[in-house]
Order: sequence, then structure tokens, then C-alpha cells
Amino acid sequence: MSTHPWSGEPLVRLADGTVKQVSPLTGTVVWTVPGRANRPLGVPADVLRAVDPAQADRLCAFCAGRYRETPPEKARLVDGPDSGPVVLREVPAEALDATVARLRRIPNLFEILSVDYWRTNHGFRPSVDVVARAARYTATPAGRAHVLAILERRALAGGVAPTDWAAIPEAERLTRAVDLFAGSHDVVVPRRHLVDGARYDDELAGSGTMTPDEHHAYTAFTVDALRDLYASQPHARYVAVFQNWLRPAGASFDHLHKQLVAIDEHGPQIDRELARLRVEPDVFTTAVLDHAAAHRLVVAENAHAVAVAGVGHRYPSLEVYSTSAHQLPWEHTAAEVRAVSDLLHALHAATGVRVPSNEEWHHRPPDAAEAMPWRVVLKWRVSTLAGFEGGTKINVNTIDPAALRERVVGALHDLRRQGAIAGMLLGDECSHRLGVLRYTEPSD
Repeated sequence: MSTHPWSGEPLVRLADGTVKQVSPLTGTVVWTVPGRANRPLGVPADVLRAVDPAQADRLCAFCAGRYRETPPEKARLVDGPDSGPVVLREVPAEALDATVARLRRIPNLFEILSVDYWRTNHGFRPSVDVVARAARYTATPAGRAHVLAILERRALAGGVAPTDWAAIPEAERLTRAVDLFAGSHDVVVPRRHLVDGARYDDELAGSGTMTPDEHHAYTAFTVDALRDLYASQPHARYVAVFQNWLRPAGASFDHLHKQLVAIDEHGPQIDRELARLRVEPDVFTTAVLDHAAAHRLVVAENAHAVAVAGVGHRYPSLEVYSTSAHQLPWEHTAAEVRAVSDLLHALHAATGVRVPSNEEWHHRPPDAAEAMPWRVVLKWRVSTLAGFEGGTKINVNTIDPAALRERVVGALHDLRRQGAIAGMLLGDECSHRLGVLRYTEPSD
């Protein structure tokens, strides 16, 4: 019987060029067969449609011309009169069109875990402030009409017959309004659906089409929402942050947005990582970043973050690690958040808007004692898991980490020459130093 040298090492290239990987964190097994890395990855548009400039802000429910088709927003970022962007909170219905929101934080109309879930299973009660805000919003005709329309949409989607909904007295319908303000599944939505000046509807505005400053605002606004959800939902043990880009990656709209979902457990991946950290506190340094440096898988770095081609992922994946001693995203300094954002923005720009992707944030649960770095994984959803993967638990990934690194570094050099990304070291320019993560060190 023939044998080969692979025996569960994180990354091995066989004599024929096949690459076999195993994730040092999850144990996921991945194979890459030669000759498949250079195929086109993007999803082409089915039919190109010319954009009517008058309708460019009304293409979906997340667009700026359709503010009232989403639940009452929790916050928006707007251009301030003098000192740059400012955050407005609890904008009343009458003022929704008074400013143009660069970013909006809105409740998800169809939550993964509803307010009733938290109420029934954990005895959750909305705070006095939230109840008061719901009352203020619905005290005006515009606010009341907005809330009633959203409640009707939710009820009909949940199977309530239109005639049954219409038969409920308005006062009784409004008792459900507070749940629109008390939820813990939020969406962060940038202004653009299409890039400015788009002529066709396939010219989508993605993370990579933003400027570095715009992407930093998007990241920082999401960090603020993350902190707020932990504060407002006392029974949350973890808040998942993710971005699904394009329908093959799970997006309902082709309008850029991130989601934040509070849940009442850590989830199996975090629990496995915490168990590993109890035995090997520096596993992210030794098994991930040091391994990436030794195998020349580092893609980019700046003063407070490093990006690498990930090992052992079902899909081609890029990982951004904060090198700060701070762990929770909202504990990072502004410069440290900016560093993570700049590398993540650059990776999105190199990926391009036609590649379906998932962006996943990972951070230490606040109730966990183990130290864990803030990191973001960008997965290219360019293949479909099928019977082979289901039957063998061996995942076939079309691009191995080294090929992914070369592909992305080349794109980043082009983007840097164009001035489209922030300043950073790329590929072979990077230090490839060992021990760059500081998450196990005391923070200031």
C-alpha cells in the first residue's frame, strides 16, 4: 500500500503539488488539488440593467430613499457642520430625511433570536429607557405610522392573515412596538447600494470600493454597536458579528451591510478555542501567526495588525489579527481599530465586489477568562460543499494558502500604486517576525 508524508501537520505539499491542510484551531481538514487556483472566481451579473439616476437610492429596503421600510434606527453617522462626522441617536420619524446617513444602525426586522425569545427563556424586560423611547417615537403621527407599518409587515410575514391583523385595535398593535426598539439583532448599513455615478445595476458598492476613511468609519461604528449590544442585553454571552456579501454567501440584499446577533451561549467554535487556550494560552501566536510567518503566508502588516492567508479553512480565507494587547474590540485605541480596518479594507479591495464572501469577527467573550485576540476572517465563497465533503469530512478548497497569498499580494501592489488603500507593508516587505501577537500581555 502506498503512503504519503501527510500526517496531520498544518500544511503539507505532496510531490504532485496537492496541498493538505488541517486547521490548528478546529481540526478541519482541507485538500487543494493542483490546477484549480486560477479559474475565475467572480459571479457575473445575469442581466445588466441601466440605472435610472432618480431611482439609484431606491433599489432595496436598505437604500437611502426607503428609510421607512426598516424598523426605527438606533443610530446614524452623518456629516457634521464643522468637525467631521457625528453620530445621531434616536432620530425621530419626522427627521429621517433631514440628514443623509453615511451609516445606519437598524434592528433586523426578522431577528435570529427575537425579543420574545429573551423574554420567555431568560425573563428579559426592556429597560425603562427603551420603553420610553418607543413611547416617544410612536407619540407622533409619523412615528406611529412608521411603527404600525413595520409591525404589520412582520406580522404578515409570520403568517398572520391581513384581515386578522386589521381587526386588532391600533392600541393593541402598538403594545408590540417596544419589541422593535429592544431587539439585540442589529444591522449596520452604509449609504451606497451602487458606487457613485454607476451606469448599470451591477456596479455594486462593497467594502473594497469604500475609501480607507469610509471603511474605518464603518468598522468603528460596528465596534460601537457591538459594545452597546453587550450592555443592553444582559443575558447575551456572545455577540456574533458578520458580513454576508452577495446572495451565494447568504446575503438577502446586494446592499452592503454587517449584522450583529446577540446569543445566549458562546457557540461550539468559541468553546473549543477557549478549551485550547486553557492548555496553550499562546496558541494563536505559535500555531497561527508564527506558522504563517515561517511559511511566508503573511499578506500585509501595519503598526497594529497583520493579515495572513489562513490555513485549514473550507474556503480560501484571509485573516486579520490585531497585534494589540487589548482584546475586546471596543477596548482598542482609535489607532488600533484603524489598523485592523485598513488591512481588512485592503483585502476586500483585492478580493473585488464580484466574489461572494463572508466576513466574520472573532473576539473573546466578555465572560471568558482566557485571553484571545480580536481577529477577522474573510472567506471567499467560491465553491459549494457537496457529497464528497459531507461523506468524508475532507473539504476540497480550490486555492491553497500560498496561491491565495500570491494572488492577493499582487492585487494589493496594484491597489497601492493606484492610491486606493492605506499605507502598509505587503508580502515580502513584511517583517515575518515571530511572536507579534500581544494578546497575552497585560493591557494598559
